[in-house]
Amino acid sequence: MFKKILIANRGEIACRVMRTAKRMGIKTVAVHSDADAMALHVREADEAVAIGGSAAAESYLKIERIVEACKQTGAEAVHPGYGFLSENRAFAAALEEAGIAFIGPGTHAIAAMGDKIESKKLAKAAGVSTVPGYMGVIADGDEAVKIAREIGYPVMIKASAGGGGKGMRLAKNDAEAKEGFRSATNEARSSFGDDRVFIEKYIEEPRHIEIQVLGDAHGNVIYLGERECSIQRRHQKVIEEAPSPFLDAATRAAMGAQAVALAKAVEYKSAGTVEFIVDRDRNFYFLEMNTRLQVEHPVTEEVTGLDLVELMIRVAYGEKLPITQADVKLKGHAIEARVYAEDPLRGFVPSIGRLTRYRPPEGQGVRVDTGVYEGAEITMFYDPMIAKLVTYGADRKDATHRMAQALDAFAIRGVNHNIGFLAAIMGRERFTSGRLSTDFIATEFPDGFQGAALSRDEADQLVSIAAVAQHRITTRDLGAASGPHKPAVPADWTVLVGPPPRARREVHVVPGADGTYAVTLDGHTRQILTQWAPGVGLFEAKIDGVGITLQIDRAGAVLTLFRSGAATEMRVVSHAVGALTGLMPVKTPPDLSKFLLSPMPGLLVSVAVAEGQDVKAGEELAVVEAMKMENVLRAERDGKVKKIAASPRESLAVDQVIIEFE
Repeated sequence: MFKKILIANRGEIACRVMRTAKRMGIKTVAVHSDADAMALHVREADEAVAIGGSAAAESYLKIERIVEACKQTGAEAVHPGYGFLSENRAFAAALEEAGIAFIGPGTHAIAAMGDKIESKKLAKAAGVSTVPGYMGVIADGDEAVKIAREIGYPVMIKASAGGGGKGMRLAKNDAEAKEGFRSATNEARSSFGDDRVFIEKYIEEPRHIEIQVLGDAHGNVIYLGERECSIQRRHQKVIEEAPSPFLDAATRAAMGAQAVALAKAVEYKSAGTVEFIVDRDRNFYFLEMNTRLQVEHPVTEEVTGLDLVELMIRVAYGEKLPITQADVKLKGHAIEARVYAEDPLRGFVPSIGRLTRYRPPEGQGVRVDTGVYEGAEITMFYDPMIAKLVTYGADRKDATHRMAQALDAFAIRGVNHNIGFLAAIMGRERFTSGRLSTDFIATEFPDGFQGAALSRDEADQLVSIAAVAQHRITTRDLGAASGPHKPAVPADWTVLVGPPPRARREVHVVPGADGTYAVTLDGHTRQILTQWAPGVGLFEAKIDGVGITLQIDRAGAVLTLFRSGAATEMRVVSHAVGALTGLMPVKTPPDLSKFLLSPMPGLLVSVAVAEGQDVKAGEELAVVEAMKMENVLRAERDGKVKKIAASPRESLAVDQVIIEFE
């Protein structure tokens, strides 16, 4: 077996590969950019080599520097992870030329499947179902419109060298086709150095279901079941699960057989994924093949009991697959949620900063793959993923319940994150019933995510918990007092809920023995048992015998409780203070409607208007690039430009003024 391997990646996937390598007794080498000098994958490796500047183009995409790092450290093989150079034929070829094993497929398979246009031609030749479309090179926006009309709207414009949701645009009319061609080619050029795009028919109400394949150098290829990846935002997966709640055994077998046929057609060895679009009648069409390990591979590992990274390493070493198709059994159900540093309440704009608190959940059936730690920094240079949260259960209901509990217990502070949004998805009836499609988020959250709505009972539980928390805080504070006039802890509290003007709730709290409280709200009494101590971020309790976990933050007199995707701000005060609080004036926020503000930290790519120009609602104003994704900013209403406050190629901060209107 290899004695030392280099991981040509960063973040959670680098740490994930290292975990398996160490278990196999293999030494590991990390490479890192300037921005990642203190990253977790650098800390966990046996050796680390600096390979360049913070931008990926100056470090993780530099083939010659990674090859040199292998020679410098004596690494015999390279695992590329996903993204970066993982599907780069030139990288695999450079390693081969240097006598270094590539823990992935051969250069032929990478080249054949890495080009989305050529891969569809090969798939069709191999007898794989494909989506109608135009696979030729498209010259400009006008030609894109012509082709889209011939195929029939709606169509999807995609980067030929694309992946990760980049370089993709849905077009429903001529205008969207023309603009989509421009944006897709720009993103493709920026992300992949290849601006070719193709157009294909968009399957409405589709599911995104992929088949995990595994091959060796001895001609053996098997499939390890499927993953349901339909819940996506901007073509990037958010929730994945295995097995799919939609497929039956016959469809699974048919998809698996086609995936294996395609893999054999390109002499595939290593782990790979064949992605399909599946319609409401279980008709399936080839989408693309990813010649690498997928972000969502843990759910397959959970239901098969196999370590895909170990199998990739063994295949790269020349070993035969230790299992046959008959050995593959799917047991239980697994769900993965991608935890990102982004702000769902502001259109999911990326968030950067330092993780002042990072406490992942633990427990049976809970797995967290991460590349960060408390105190680590989320930068603007890379994908904003913080962690992958995976839960496993005997069935889908069990896995979903564990996911909801784990999300409630996942504490992240210092950056905005999408945990509340993920929790809200878990609570949707359409999710729990398994009625999924790629338009799930657009349909369930048509106006974006505004925070989860709690039921009346859930809201009342939070009010009761806030009163108990304040009772324990006050008991601790007064415990330090002494003397004959030591005040008693009050039993009656006023809970002021939400931002001003706050709703008032009157609560009566009677402490019992061993952390038990009788809490009366609106004439209904709950029994709450908790050992929570002030300053602890996780509040665990039993309410009338039923367990509950939530997070609680304290800032002065304000308690913020986080549960089921909702963040509820409360002030718990005495009746007298509550009455006076109602007399306080409400501060009016400033009027920012006359400004176009940058919704995220990023690069101002272009400004489409000039000073003195009249603009109409919906008209493009500017384009901001963040994390290699282009974001088009449009006018919310008719108006006239008074001042352009930022210049193209300028780095923008969150809420920085780009345009001022009269």
